Amino acid sequence: MHINKVDHVTTVERVAAPLGESVDFIHDVALEMDTEDGVVWVYGVGDDGVLTFTNFGIETLVELIEIHKDLRFRPGV
Repeated sequence: MHINKVDHVTTVERVAAPLGESVDFIHDVALEMDTEDGVVWVYGVGDDGVLTFTNFGIETLVELIEIHKDLRFRPGV
């Protein structure tokens, strides 16, 4: 997918709900992602930004969540 062909993004809250994950956990996982991975910060009038994801970003996020969960439940880690 070409990153410059993105026609919409989905907010972190909307991504977290169907995945059954907390917004805080999604934020923590998304710290590992760059724009090339499909994460986009959207800013409005105020100083607060909203974390959003492209479709590719959601796919990347799901993969990272699986990795995080595997590491969390691995003995000795």
